[in-house]
Amino acid sequence: MLTLSIFLLKSVQPFIKHARTLNLDIVAIRYTRGSFIFPQAQPYPHTSFHDEIVYLEDNIPDHLCYRKASVIPSKLTSHSWHVFSAGAVEYSDDVPYTVEVCMTELDQTLARKFFRHPNDGKNGDSAGREMTGLTGINRINPNAQICDFAFDPCGYSMNGLDRDCYSTIHVTPEHGFSYASFECVGSMYNDMAEMVKKAVKVFGPATVSVATTNASDDMCMRIKGAVEQLGMKCRSCSMDVVPAAGTVVFQTFTTRRKRI
Repeated sequence: MLTLSIFLLKSVQPFIKHARTLNLDIVAIRYTRGSFIFPQAQPYPHTSFHDEIVYLEDNIPDHLCYRKASVIPSKLTSHSWHVFSAGAVEYSDDVPYTVEVCMTELDQTLARKFFRHPNDGKNGDSAGREMTGLTGINRINPNAQICDFAFDPCGYSMNGLDRDCYSTIHVTPEHGFSYASFECVGSMYNDMAEMVKKAVKVFGPATVSVATTNASDDMCMRIKGAVEQLGMKCRSCSMDVVPAAGTVVFQTFTTRRKRI
């Protein structure tokens, strides 16, 4: 199974070609994202969700015939969750659940930890390792093997692997348009609700959106409860069912002091 949820769409064809060289059968593709902070600044095909869908339709195999594009809105904020899925079968029992967290308006004190000091003498790898420990990202899942990188002058990215649990974080810390994402493919070995809580605590955002795909109702409620323990309130909960992936639940939280 090939899942595309964090890569630019122009990587779709190279991934498909590489899968064929490995004699792998592509049974499902999924593309998900939140609302762009600067939609007018995006290059083609990310100029609109319609353009993204057309591009995907033109570049994926015909046998992935069970297809659906969906925009799942937040009822009380401007943020929406965009999903395109395509599969060779309509439903599959072996699709792992995923959790995708979008965070905006990060706490300024916490966000400053993702800025590098001028002429710090470090490369991106060593500066990234330092940020991972300084911010507590290494405690989100202590069992994960982490590959991290710090950009210059600011920004951070990491990938973590713990058995069958994969996670990734991307951070844009500049004040005025600060953003962080935490994405994870679920595992039976991990407490996903606790991991989401730890990730949100690292950044102290004013707004959090959580999209869970193919997760149980109990897991969605546990994640809701974990985020609300940090002083946030669930303002909206929407859902849709997509082929080859399952049910997508989209929850939006804001700090209790923030007005909608």
